[in-house]
Amino acid sequence: MSSRRRVDYDVAVMEFLVQFELHIPEGVAEAEVEERERAEAAAAQILADDGHMVRLWQVFVEHDRARVIGLYRAGSRAELDGLLSALPLYEWMHISITPLVPHPNDPATIGTMA
Repeated sequence: MSSRRRVDYDVAVMEFLVQFELHIPEGVAEAEVEERERAEAAAAQILADDGHMVRLWQVFVEHDRARVIGLYRAGSRAELDGLLSALPLYEWMHISITPLVPHPNDPATIGTMA
């Protein structure tokens, strides 16, 4: 049985806007970068399958540099921190996390919020 925990929508689930840029240190071997990128793709698929990673976008800051913006779901900020810190590229990421709360005029929630 899997030890992974799929997001349970029957309990309170928080949404987070996560922004990060990848900064690979100088001198890291290309083989290590490629290995970590493959592992990162596999880890991202697991986060998506488990309902934690909902969407990802790239915003190009400069011609050779991109920022990634993602919508994530977790039971708490602590849980999200644990999920992100387990990523293979985590130590090379500069991360910003913003907790999101529904807006009363959000078309997805109009009529569902008290």
